[in-house]
Amino acid sequence: MRISVIGTGYVGLVTGVCLAEIGHTVTCVDVDSFKIKMLKEAKSPIYEPLLEDLMLKNISNGKLYFTDSYCEGINDAKAIYIAVGTPPKDDGTVNLEYLDGVVNTISEHISEYTVIITKSTVPVGTNKRIMECILQKKVDRSLFDIVSNPEFLREGSAVQDTFKADRIVIGTDSEKAAKLMEEINGPFEVPIFKTDLQSAELIKYASNAFLATKISFINEIANLSEKLNANIEDVSRGMGLDKRIGSSFLNAGIGYGGSCFPKDTKALVQIAGNVRHEFELLKSVINVNNNQQLVLVSKAKKRFGSLNGLNIAVLGLAFKPNTDDMREAASIKIIQQLLEEGANIVAYDPVAINKAREHISGNLQYTTDLKAAVNNSDCIFILTEWDEIKNVNLSEWNSSQRKIIIFDGRNCYPLDKVRLLGIEYHSIGRPIING
Repeated sequence: MRISVIGTGYVGLVTGVCLAEIGHTVTCVDVDSFKIKMLKEAKSPIYEPLLEDLMLKNISNGKLYFTDSYCEGINDAKAIYIAVGTPPKDDGTVNLEYLDGVVNTISEHISEYTVIITKSTVPVGTNKRIMECILQKKVDRSLFDIVSNPEFLREGSAVQDTFKADRIVIGTDSEKAAKLMEEINGPFEVPIFKTDLQSAELIKYASNAFLATKISFINEIANLSEKLNANIEDVSRGMGLDKRIGSSFLNAGIGYGGSCFPKDTKALVQIAGNVRHEFELLKSVINVNNNQQLVLVSKAKKRFGSLNGLNIAVLGLAFKPNTDDMREAASIKIIQQLLEEGANIVAYDPVAINKAREHISGNLQYTTDLKAAVNNSDCIFILTEWDEIKNVNLSEWNSSQRKIIIFDGRNCYPLDKVRLLGIEYHSIGRPIING
């Protein structure tokens, strides 16, 4: 089937590439001509495992195209996916400016039956509004249908998540559109759940809010564990063995970040407020996460008294491993606080340094050399659980001449291991070792 995907961010690019991989002819459209030039050369503007290999394969076999021309990208498409950004405004509401612009453009190009599919995360009621906007452009109602098809991708494993998804949610009031969506997605061999537009929109927000709630809950239990001399790893493992709870998203740390959880939790609070529903639980989830991001700084200040003049190696900048995404990364807030305390910082990340420079202001050094970051440091802050960090030989960091102090925000190392090595180790929800 001939498909158009508008927007080549994480969601749009991964969606387009994966649809091409299962046999569709896909044209990805973006107004950024520089980005389109990169994409035509099979170079991804985002760091995502497996993506560039699939891009090259499908460009070569004539299944995947890129253009900055809406006319070229939309013409003859039976299905048009909208995957443009819906960033938050200062008050937490969703900015639909880019989506509205795309809808207006699509309206000008509809000449035969087309299914318009919203991949972008949008407030409940947006897809109904899209339909009304197109009708206001005097487009015949028989020429289009609207579908809400929310994404559930995790950055760093987005390609795998597409092919091994738990479900594909299709929200539409049209049986014709639902059948076309089943035809498009059939080769994925993933269970399809069909519902109405509003329910599909809410499923996306509710899913992310629930996962964020699990993270904030386990972090609160971690903080309690420290005060009760319990071990959060044993607590979370024991909880996760209960099938009603499950083990996923029960890893204690310094909170969630990225492009989805912070934005979607705030947006859902606003959506609830619009219908006079005070979402007190979710407000608490957000507050817990905001506080959790600075737990390591508090631990270091308690240990040293003052951080002024301290040489600190910050390991990991991206909000999670296997991505270069810095949106809402805990490292931003933590580094800013450390700089305000007068610390000297050398920051390490294998892929996110360029994007980190756009988000972090202040006087600090960056390096992609893990050993260089640690050398001459008074202590180490671990903020992202990259494999390069988890698999490091800790004995190289610690010696009789130089004892290191680690503040681990991701619980990367077994307590027995650091105890044997004589490393002073402060982690989340676990006893202090050798301190």
